[in-house]
Amino acid sequence: MEEGRVPMLSSSFTLKSGENNRLASSVTLKSGDSFIRLGSEGLLISDFEDPSSESSPITFKVVFSSLVAVCGSYVYGHAVGYSSPAEEGIMEDLGITSKQYSVFSSILTVGAMLGAVMSGRVADFVGRRAAMGISELFCIFGWLSIMLAENSIWLDTGRFVLGCGIGFVSYAVPIYVAEITPRKVRGTFTALNPLMMGFGQSFAFLFGPLINWRILALIGIIPGVIQLPCLFFISESPRWLAKVGKMKEFEASLQSIRGEDFDISQEAAEIKDYTNYLKEIPGDGILSLFQRKYVRSLIVGVGLIVFQRFGGVYGFLFYASTIFESAGFSSRIGTIIAGVVQIVTTTLGLILIDRSGRRPMLLVSTVGACVGCVITAMAFVFKDLSFGTEVTGILVLIGVVGYLGFLQLGLGGIPWIIMSEIFPINIKGPAGSLVILVSWTGSWIVSYTFDYLFEWSSAGTFFLYGVICALGILFIVKLVPETKGRSLEEIQVSMMAD
Repeated sequence: MEEGRVPMLSSSFTLKSGENNRLASSVTLKSGDSFIRLGSEGLLISDFEDPSSESSPITFKVVFSSLVAVCGSYVYGHAVGYSSPAEEGIMEDLGITSKQYSVFSSILTVGAMLGAVMSGRVADFVGRRAAMGISELFCIFGWLSIMLAENSIWLDTGRFVLGCGIGFVSYAVPIYVAEITPRKVRGTFTALNPLMMGFGQSFAFLFGPLINWRILALIGIIPGVIQLPCLFFISESPRWLAKVGKMKEFEASLQSIRGEDFDISQEAAEIKDYTNYLKEIPGDGILSLFQRKYVRSLIVGVGLIVFQRFGGVYGFLFYASTIFESAGFSSRIGTIIAGVVQIVTTTLGLILIDRSGRRPMLLVSTVGACVGCVITAMAFVFKDLSFGTEVTGILVLIGVVGYLGFLQLGLGGIPWIIMSEIFPINIKGPAGSLVILVSWTGSWIVSYTFDYLFEWSSAGTFFLYGVICALGILFIVKLVPETKGRSLEEIQVSMMAD
């Protein structure tokens, strides 16, 4: 028997274990007022639900830092929602064809794939704040290129560079917010990311049909201009600082975020012990993701994004105007209604995320999205059967608005929240890059193939999306854990132990 130091999430003990410092089963112990569980990986996990444990405060610094970060999320949403309401104006003013416009819409996802490949490594190398700053510089250049474009080349260039920027945003924002917020309100704060994405999409849908497309592009620049100088006044992620060995800066950052009068010793010890444990695990590159201990985290993180993307989100978002017009309903009225509903359901999701939990909201959202797909498909079935434009128009409105509304309630944003929670910090860079690459690859496939599928069979397209959403429901029930009210370290240890 050899003596091995085991990382604690609330305090440190020295325990004897077998040759590899691993125990086969889980044991629950009590030490003073702290409850701990020894898992199969030899890690001790605090029972944070114990009423004697002290909660970290919600300080002005946490609120301000989170709001600054999610400015980038608004740019993301505005970019995604831009192409549908701007379609008519751009095609008329610049004289481009529908095929050229399809390239303009979908090239955003190509740029985002490139940004996704680099995002994790860049954020791990330069820090979360610097990564957000880099992303905004890309986004500002992209919006300027679109706003000033006189031909399709500058349009496509701007859209591509904008995609690179939001590829960075996809990773840096949710990770940063999750790493700075107290566990009991982490869901609410990380839900600000999809909330601002939803607001960006909804604003574009609401006002895009009413204002010039160049002005709409100019509005996309404003959040970035606000965010860039504010980044100098927010704290770097304490967990990132601990990971790169900047321990003095780590404690100063954590103290600043939690408040000068708050005792950070317990949380600091928890983060240090867990970070030191992770440093002993060999490898932190892309190949390390495929170790057995990370399999469940990888399946959950990638799987949720696959069902989100291939469930048709970018078909509905990029081509909402086309869908409404094909069913005989006003695209302008339809996109405005969809925008209002998305704002309502996104806000509702923010309120409920730390009350209802991730899993229940994911299930309700995915079921609703599935039903929305089926109703939209039935609208086109009735159109083919010549039921009249009133019936098909009302059904397509209910289906599209229902899909987008339920999507924003959970499936649109919660996968990003869970992704920011389940990966240990030693693999968070490559894991985040992989998840976001899968996300934008799926987005490109869906946005590129939508026209072809829609020509093949309008109803069949949405039935296909509905089937994928139905499979997503089964995936959530069987594999997705509930992460509400648990520390990041506790979640990650439990995922590895499973």
